[in-house]
Amino acid sequence: MGAAAFVLTTCASVSVGQVGMDGSDGMDAVDFQILEQSRSGTQGYDIVEGLTTEVGERLAGTEAEARARDWTVAKFKEIGLENVRVEPFTIPGWERGVETAAIISPFPQEMLLTALGGSVATPAGGITSDIVYFPTFEDLEAAPMGGLDGKIVFISGRMEKAPDGAGYGPANRKRQSGATEAGKRGATAVVIRSVGTDSHRFPHTGQMRYADDVAPIPIAALSAPDADQLERILERGETVRMALNIQPRATGDMPSGNVIGEIVGSERPEEIVLIGAHLDSWDLGTGAIDDGAGVGITAGAAQILIEQGLRPKRTIRVVAFGAEEVGLLGGFAYRDRHADDLDKHVLATESDFGAEPPYEVLLGVTEGDAVIREVAAALNLPIGTRGTNGGPDIGPMARRGVPTMRFQQDGTDYFDLHHTPDDTLDKIDPDDIAENVAAFALMAWRAANAETDFRADTPDTDK
Repeated sequence: MGAAAFVLTTCASVSVGQVGMDGSDGMDAVDFQILEQSRSGTQGYDIVEGLTTEVGERLAGTEAEARARDWTVAKFKEIGLENVRVEPFTIPGWERGVETAAIISPFPQEMLLTALGGSVATPAGGITSDIVYFPTFEDLEAAPMGGLDGKIVFISGRMEKAPDGAGYGPANRKRQSGATEAGKRGATAVVIRSVGTDSHRFPHTGQMRYADDVAPIPIAALSAPDADQLERILERGETVRMALNIQPRATGDMPSGNVIGEIVGSERPEEIVLIGAHLDSWDLGTGAIDDGAGVGITAGAAQILIEQGLRPKRTIRVVAFGAEEVGLLGGFAYRDRHADDLDKHVLATESDFGAEPPYEVLLGVTEGDAVIREVAAALNLPIGTRGTNGGPDIGPMARRGVPTMRFQQDGTDYFDLHHTPDDTLDKIDPDDIAENVAAFALMAWRAANAETDFRADTPDTDK
């Protein structure tokens, strides 16, 4: 008996009550079986376990990211995806080097910190200078020009926890623009309180940006306990002197790429339902929650459909984006490469917020939202009140009119681990991964078989 026949004969034993449905919303036996097989399987977890164990960290533009692409190509083929390929692009490379810091006076002690992605290095022997303290990034912005000549700026400011990560944007301003604002005022270097919500002695890295018209200065992030310690010393009214030495380096143009695999549609193969995640990670941990989990969730969802012998009407495309951490470069590369066929992308979404189960569904469409609402009902998830661009790497194509949705995962503790050495596989619950796989598999299947034009009311806004 074939796989498809197996699905149809066994689904009759799956009760409506198992998925919280009353049978009135168009769900059928195949839909129920997708949920059942996803929740009882380990497909998604096995993929993230393999990626983080056999490859490990995957810094964009490095040999490790190249090995991750090769690993993902092999895995996509192994699980049965079709048209597996790498779409290459080039990025500006960057690698970490020596990174040390210490308070020289008044209370000598070592500090734990890490360079931010894209930072320039200190001079070879490091920098030793007095600290000038700004409680928040806004305080630095409000400071007069000049007055910081030769000083090391310390920017604090705590990030607030929230299920949707709402505190990240405000807290991240110091990481993105701290070096520019301090450099404008004559500073020689910047240290920031890590953009995170934990109390562990692990600094959080992340990409920063330089303005074209300001000379670049080094910038690094202190772990939260070290930032606390520095604040306490400063509150004693003493002049604090720090020695800082970070030696990252730019490595020139380096290869990256997006890995793609498909379940080719049976009736409208040119129409695409895209589910994605990003393959690269920062180099401090093994990129389990960010974003090995997303690769496992999306590829695992496709694997569920393949194992059941299901062939959707539209093509389901799985994309493992490269170089997300350093500026969504894979997302922009995909948008540009597929500019002429974005009108055939009927729906797109991404998993890039860890491995916790979703708690609501966000809509980036109005036409055809009934299909997504049915999926949300099957998962016992409410529809959120906010819109969505589908995820970081989906954003560039969303601005060109591609319709989106997103499963909003519970990220209350996500930023405890984000961009730290603590982002490792032991933080992932296999049952949570399975619940995410169920959501993506059902949504992709329903969207790929819908007659709906999701594109209505999603105009091109990328002007």
